[in-house]
Amino acid sequence: MRTNSILTIPAIVLSLGVAPVRAEVCPAKPSSMDDIIAAVNAAPGCDRAMKVFEACQSGASADVQFGDAVEKKCESDFLAQLRPPQTRAYQQEMQACDNRHRNQAGTMSLSFNAFCRARVARHYSQQALKVAR
Repeated sequence: MRTNSILTIPAIVLSLGVAPVRAEVCPAKPSSMDDIIAAVNAAPGCDRAMKVFEACQSGASADVQFGDAVEKKCESDFLAQLRPPQTRAYQQEMQACDNRHRNQAGTMSLSFNAFCRARVARHYSQQALKVAR
């Protein structure tokens, strides 16, 4: 019983210190894959494309197409500038996403993989944009 109290106190304290998160609204018709992909492609940059992806996610296999669009959007910021060792590292990180979800069944695992890959691409984009500034 005492252990539960000890764990509850930090959880309450942490929850009070967290600002409420405002949910992003999907800027496309959530039922239209083409509209969502168009919204990702129309986003002004990689970070915004990722926000659209997060807001419009389906939690299923449709996320693969949305994630691919985010990857392409983000890769335009850095892929051409990578040297061969950096390209290999990027490919290895993408492969790690694929490997992590390879043996999982169901459409949610496809969504998890799409998000993993999109996050890797966003990270590389952010790094490239930092260097460019």
